[in-house]
Amino acid sequence: RAMPPARPRPRAGLPPPRPRASRRGPASARLSPSWLWRCWAGISAWLLGTIASPWLRLARPRPRPRPRLLPGPAGDTGGAAAPAASAASSPLRAPPLLSAAAGPEPPVAPPKEPPCGDGRPGAVERRSGAVPGPGPSADGRVSRARKAQQGLKERYRLGSLLGRGGFGSVFAATRLSDGAPVAIKRVPRNRIGHWGELPDGTRAPLEIVLLDKVSAGFPGIVQLHEWQELPNNVLMVLERPERCQDLLHFIRARGFLCEEVARHLFRQVLEAVRHCTSCGVLHRDIKPENILVDLATGQAKLIDFGCGTYLQAAAYTSFAGTPSYSPPEWTQFGWYYGKAATVWSLGIVLHQMVCGEHPFRRGWNSTWGRLSLPRRLSPECQNLIRRCLSVLSSERPSLEDLSCDPWMQDIRVP
Repeated sequence: RAMPPARPRPRAGLPPPRPRASRRGPASARLSPSWLWRCWAGISAWLLGTIASPWLRLARPRPRPRPRLLPGPAGDTGGAAAPAASAASSPLRAPPLLSAAAGPEPPVAPPKEPPCGDGRPGAVERRSGAVPGPGPSADGRVSRARKAQQGLKERYRLGSLLGRGGFGSVFAATRLSDGAPVAIKRVPRNRIGHWGELPDGTRAPLEIVLLDKVSAGFPGIVQLHEWQELPNNVLMVLERPERCQDLLHFIRARGFLCEEVARHLFRQVLEAVRHCTSCGVLHRDIKPENILVDLATGQAKLIDFGCGTYLQAAAYTSFAGTPSYSPPEWTQFGWYYGKAATVWSLGIVLHQMVCGEHPFRRGWNSTWGRLSLPRRLSPECQNLIRRCLSVLSSERPSLEDLSCDPWMQDIRVP
């Protein structure tokens, strides 16, 4: 007979092994009561959230739709923008008419110089419809602002969105009295950092104050027709030619401009810049996007004074404008002089006109001092561009010297 296997005897001094629990027993035998309570609490919370979620979603208040700035059709076929570019569609398809850039630095105290052009007292009262600032009665202020906006609705029909930037939006519009095309620029009040005073003492955003100083009666700068101050926005009604295009899109449509066309447009831009400096205004954002070309007459107009400030003889230690058009002294040392920086920006604009591209688009520091120009350009044009883009600000020509340059006068130097 086979003998049964012998059971191992426990060693002396060691406790006998404990028998294992049966695996076929209930799961509750292996879980403590605290773990069971946590599981039931989690399941109960999940069931409660699943049941209550639809009811909470139904009870949540729906946001009210934001009203349009002014009532009118979605498109304006009489303007420069395409009818398909509306405020409800893609806002960036239409080329910007008045682009908005970075905000201006705190204005420097203006020097005491006589007003220029038609900047006489009383010239603004006929155009400005500004509503006074906060007064003793907030309800009265809102009522006056509502009446001012209703006045714009009665006089203008809003069209498509022309452009949108960091400082607001620009809409195409039509003046109902005579059908003239205009542009309405809307700037939120919380984005207006600096204010000034018009000749009649009215408090207004600095952009309006500067534009009023330089635009009255000068064809090379966009005209300000009127403006309104509302509780949340400031509206500016600006001139808009029937058929127009900003200089950037004007260049891109042709690849580059021949020297005759570039000279014609550059001369007008230079005259507008000189007019601004003679009025004590520094634009600080000279670039093709801020130059409007009237396709019917060939007139160039300087637009968007949102980065402008008062002209001063001392160096500026803060910058406002487009970084790719800032001079090298600002990048390297943190200061610049207003007129020298303007000449640098004009040199970049002239390069874009005749070459079709930004001269420093592939890296700034690596290309300074090694500017290559196409051989098809005349020596006079190449010389003018190199002088304007001199690394040392003292070697750049003045605005007056630019007007007397041989290329500007179409003089061939043998």
